[in-house]
Amino acid sequence: MKHIKKITCIGAGYVGGPTMSVIAQKNLSVEVTVVDLNQARIAAWNDEDLDNLPVYEPGLDEVVKEARGRNLFFSTDVDKAIQEADMIFISVNTPTKTYGKGKGQAADLKFIELCARQIAAVATSDKIVVEKSTLPVRTAEALKSILDNTGNGVNFHILSNPEFLAEGTAVTDLHNPDRVLIGGEDADAIEALVKVYEAWVPRERILTTNLWSSELSKLVANAFLAQRVSSINAISELCEVTGANVDEVSRAIGQDTRIGSKFLKASVGFGGSCFQKDILNLVYIARSYNLYEVAEYWEQVILLNDHQKTRFAEKIIQTMYNTVNGKSIAFLGWAFKKDTNDTRESAAIYVADHLLDEEANVIVYDPKVTAEQIYKDLDYLGTRSPEDNRRLVRIVNDPYEALNGAHAVAVLTEWDEFKTYDWEKIKEGMKRPSFVFDGRKLLDRALLEQAGFDYYAIGE
Repeated sequence: MKHIKKITCIGAGYVGGPTMSVIAQKNLSVEVTVVDLNQARIAAWNDEDLDNLPVYEPGLDEVVKEARGRNLFFSTDVDKAIQEADMIFISVNTPTKTYGKGKGQAADLKFIELCARQIAAVATSDKIVVEKSTLPVRTAEALKSILDNTGNGVNFHILSNPEFLAEGTAVTDLHNPDRVLIGGEDADAIEALVKVYEAWVPRERILTTNLWSSELSKLVANAFLAQRVSSINAISELCEVTGANVDEVSRAIGQDTRIGSKFLKASVGFGGSCFQKDILNLVYIARSYNLYEVAEYWEQVILLNDHQKTRFAEKIIQTMYNTVNGKSIAFLGWAFKKDTNDTRESAAIYVADHLLDEEANVIVYDPKVTAEQIYKDLDYLGTRSPEDNRRLVRIVNDPYEALNGAHAVAVLTEWDEFKTYDWEKIKEGMKRPSFVFDGRKLLDRALLEQAGFDYYAIGE
């Protein structure tokens, strides 16, 4: 079995950065280098001020502080890191395709292929290559083909090691994982990666499978979790028209040990980089094998999630006398969930887009998301010009500034700090009647109604 002395990770994003930081923290004898072509991102990882790390995760700053400069390094010198590494993790973005065959469903593997070709061109010694990005089934086969046919006569062993991190708790998940999954065909390569994780993870939690089972398990895990969110959100709409309370329903069914309580929290919809992308990938794979009923089943999870976001935006419009033109709506939160600065597929983007179509004025406050990112998210949709997005949307750094003079508040992210605000003071500064639309069921209905707000929460 090969003893791993140097690990390189290509990709310094939400997966690569935290995962490699913890691997370095727990493996003092292993040198870990994270590389990325994005100079600004690497500069942020190297910033002396840990508040400027490009990824916000509770506890990550302490891990980086401990390991950085000791056996954890961040660099833009990709070739050097590849050449020196015994093991290379590929942790680059695999977005849903926006062009060609599979558009809107299949994963775009261009960045994976570019990584493989760069590894093949540079490597002069045997390497273990680990898929960390979320990939469609049998990607490893393509990866191995590229490496074997364009390399310098070196041996490459491909492993699949999907991440099961939840953003906002990534460091906790890394320190104490439910399981670590490693798929591969070469027993020695598998054991080499097992030893890296065994530095802190009990052996019984490290599962080994073949490559294809590992790749598919990641997609299926996210699909099952997203399915639960869409299922309870479908029931939330039924609760609203029947007089039931979705929290009470969730509590009742969650007591059933066969079901359990996790992911039964009704909301404006799920977001993040994984759920939608992975389900669409699953849909595409099913269709490619002519499994149309399977594809339609999983596609419905996405359609229900889209419906929930549209329904929330429409509820705001209808409640505010069927017009929001010129009205100020304060958004509390833009990230797709609390304790992260990740905005990918955030419900806030699509709710805002719907309201902006009606010429609403949106004022956004999020404690961790930058104005640059918020405008970037809206511009990417291409619904209107960047100039119009900046005319209609204002981003502020003070929540009370966002809420002052607003006609309504929409809670889009479940940041804990929102519960601590002085809502009586906020009410005094808002237009009347003052509406609160709680897309995360975060706030205290009794408290807000006592303060004089018209309060709406999903599923009630």
